[in-house]
Amino acid sequence: MTIESGAPVVVGVDGSAAALDAVRVATREAAYRRRSLRVVHAFHWPLAVAPLGLVPAVPADDSLRREAERVAAEAAAEAGKIDPEVPVTAVVIDGAPTPVLLDEARDAALVVLGHRGLGGFAGLLIGSVTVQVSARAECPVLVVRGEPRADGPVVVGVDGSALSTEAVAFAFEEAARRDAPLVAVHAWLDPAPVAPGDLIPMMYDLTALGEDEERVLAESVAGWAERYPEVSVRHRLVRGAAAPVLVAESASAQLVVVGAHGRGALGGLLLGSVSHALLHHAHAPLAIVRHRRTADAA
Repeated sequence: MTIESGAPVVVGVDGSAAALDAVRVATREAAYRRRSLRVVHAFHWPLAVAPLGLVPAVPADDSLRREAERVAAEAAAEAGKIDPEVPVTAVVIDGAPTPVLLDEARDAALVVLGHRGLGGFAGLLIGSVTVQVSARAECPVLVVRGEPRADGPVVVGVDGSALSTEAVAFAFEEAARRDAPLVAVHAWLDPAPVAPGDLIPMMYDLTALGEDEERVLAESVAGWAERYPEVSVRHRLVRGAAAPVLVAESASAQLVVVGAHGRGALGGLLLGSVSHALLHHAHAPLAIVRHRRTADAA
């Protein structure tokens, strides 16, 4: 396999089983892209109480640092088992996980994370680092839960928004790399107010609304279908809430792709409601796209 120069695939690790799942998927993603893999472990000293406040609790030896290096090395070794042809670099970087990974994302083709690491509370389905990095990273973020299926389509959520357009482009690229079909899903509901003072008509034509929504789906996909003629595309227009529709579609998918925010997202939210729901409930790996780094730009 010839490795192309450019942005690597980055995977965050913390010694958890979920992180090793992410390493396995990240290695395959690096192979798809012919890129190197960069294994990143964020290391920060625990804090201790001192008379003047919290200070780093520096141990008498460097055992914590050695443990961090062991975690990174173990993850790199796991990557080598999956595909020994993928070049792997393992690094330990001082800092908290979220800022370290966001900094790594600036120069990455893709960031891959487990759905929850060692810092996750048992009652939470998704770790806070995963949510924050997914919402703010400057490249697509792939969130892994367990071992993904090797078959099935790439599913992309479409709503006509700018980030949906980025998600559609990313989904076509992934479907072409994987030689997989693409299912473009657009779910719609009856008209609802999206801003204070919006007036909803007492009566509206459901047939006309359905035709409008079908146009949104067709126009969102059309240009990319021409660019990737080898990708078999199926349109799925569903009257219903997007989150449960996409969760159901994820059960038979090898990958689900959405934008970080959709048309109805509020600016103050870290993630849109659909992407947030899929982070918690999708059955397949989930790619969340805010910025798409093309092969030419990477």
